[in-house]
Amino acid sequence: MDAVVHTTLASFDAATHDRLAADPVCNTVALTSLDRIRRLPATAEPPILITFHDNGEVVGSLIRTPPWPFQVADLPVAAATLAVQVAREIDQDAPGVTGPRQRSHAFATAYAEASGETFTESLATRLYRLGTLAPPTTVPGAGRMATEDDAELLGAWRAAFVAEAVPEGPDEHPAEVMRTSLRLGNGHALWELDGTPVAWAAASIPQAGMTRIGPVYTPPEHRRHGYGAAVSAMASQWALDQGAAEVLLFADLTNPISNSIYQRIGYQPLDDWAEYWWKR
Repeated sequence: MDAVVHTTLASFDAATHDRLAADPVCNTVALTSLDRIRRLPATAEPPILITFHDNGEVVGSLIRTPPWPFQVADLPVAAATLAVQVAREIDQDAPGVTGPRQRSHAFATAYAEASGETFTESLATRLYRLGTLAPPTTVPGAGRMATEDDAELLGAWRAAFVAEAVPEGPDEHPAEVMRTSLRLGNGHALWELDGTPVAWAAASIPQAGMTRIGPVYTPPEHRRHGYGAAVSAMASQWALDQGAAEVLLFADLTNPISNSIYQRIGYQPLDDWAEYWWKR
């Protein structure tokens, strides 16, 4: 097996686009993050893009979109050692790795063996796929789609979500992240009670027929009223209306309430993912 480091997204796309699009559920994170870079080339940091070949055939890939961790959903476990070797040669700044648990753990273990660094599991999630959407019918309030006028509120809620769910996450300008997301055409649903926003759910525009819901956030003072379920269902319906055949989301396994909520509105569990960060 050998590796090819791609210096352009066009080169990487030529080698992997059909492969990634053939399994949009497993490759959900790669498809959405690469699309963002493709459409914002002037503002995005250069991605790390590596393909792995066996007898001339592409058998896997490794992606990193700084400042986030490596993505290994398309990396075979057998390629983990080679992937780490190449990754450490060209990218010394990666904070960790994320992906389906077996693949992510194999990469983190190989990285620790090669570098002498230890790692910690920072996030354990479950990937869900929407079956038949069943929106709740008794939640007070109403939903609407957000506009750029809501960017400051969405930015504050994104910052709160990241601080709660991914405290190791890199620094960012959340309001600008939200403005960019809205300009790209992603859907942001707000649930309101008497005109006051009480919950938010985002949905990516479809990629290879796949849309992913998230983040989903309800401020602590508005929780346990069903707003999160209602706004998640609204974002899911928006995704279906955009033509998505597969609507996905990740739920934090340490939060049994959110996992049960998603299942009640029609989501079915698929696979467990894990994120590991180096202890530096």
